[in-house]
Amino acid sequence: MKSIFVGNLPWSVTDEDLKGKFSEFGNVISARVVNDKFSGKSRGFGFVDMDDADAEKAIAGLTGYKWGDREITINEAKPKTEGGPRRDRGERRF
Repeated sequence: MKSIFVGNLPWSVTDEDLKGKFSEFGNVISARVVNDKFSGKSRGFGFVDMDDADAEKAIAGLTGYKWGDREITINEAKPKTEGGPRRDRGERRF
């Protein structure tokens, strides 16, 4: 399974819209648009999980794709890192 980062999404795109678009290239395991935790509004990016072969097809097929008036950014997602740059060193900022 691969996780795909999708950036520069139109603000109106929903989880279902994202799943529908990527379903054109294969089986979508999950699709989620990231929302701001306070306002609930889209942050303009999301993640789609697909089987490896389907993910490669989707990345190739949607690179340079214009969704509405925005050209989306698409690539394999990088693993999430723990904490920020200073947290693991025990430093404090004043």
